[in-house]
Amino acid sequence: MDSTTGQSNKVKIQKLKRSFYDRPTLEVAEDLIGKHFCYSYEGLKLSARIVETEAYVGTDDPACHASRGKTKRNATMFEPAGLSYIYFIYGMYYCFNFVTEEEGNGAAVLLRAAEPVDGLDMMRRLSPNQKDDRILSGPGKLCRAFGLTTAQNGLDLSGDEVYVEDRGEAAPKIETSPRVGISKAVERQWRFCDADSKSVSK
Repeated sequence: MDSTTGQSNKVKIQKLKRSFYDRPTLEVAEDLIGKHFCYSYEGLKLSARIVETEAYVGTDDPACHASRGKTKRNATMFEPAGLSYIYFIYGMYYCFNFVTEEEGNGAAVLLRAAEPVDGLDMMRRLSPNQKDDRILSGPGKLCRAFGLTTAQNGLDLSGDEVYVEDRGEAAPKIETSPRVGISKAVERQWRFCDADSKSVSK
C-alpha cells in the first residue's frame, strides 16, 4: 500500500492472449523469458517463471520438426498461433512448445527451463529426487514435474488449463546462444535464457 496515496501498488497479473504468439518466433521466444508458465494439474495451479526458451522457425530451419513438412506428429505446429505443441522423445521425455506465427508456418518456441513458483510440493511428488532449483531445468524435467504429456497437445494457450501470465516483474538480463542437442543450424543464436538464473539447463 502506498502510504501517500492510500492506493495499492500491486501489479495486475495478465494472462497472455493468443495474439502474443502470433508474431515472429524469435520475438516470442525472447519475450517469454521472465513470464510465468501456468498449468492446472488436478485442480491445483502449478506455475513457474520461464528462464530458457528456444526458437524453431518453420520449413527453412533444418533443426525444426516442421522442416520436412506437415506430419501426424507435428500437425499442431501448422495450426494458428497460441496452441500448445507437445511431443514425446527418446521414448521417455515430453517437451512443451508454444505454437507461433501465422497458420501454416510450422513454427514454435520450446520451453526449456523455468524456476518453480506455485505448487512446488506437487512438482516434488511428480518429480522426486530433484533439487528445487533444478527440478525444471530441462524440457523433459519440466513436463514431468508439471504432469504434462501429449494429452495436453493442441490446447488453447488463452484458456484455463495451460497458459502464461505476465506478472509485471522487471525484465531479466537475457543472453543468447546456439540451441542445445541439435546437429543442424547450430550457428543460429536462437536459444534465450535469463543470465542470472540457476535453473537454466546445462
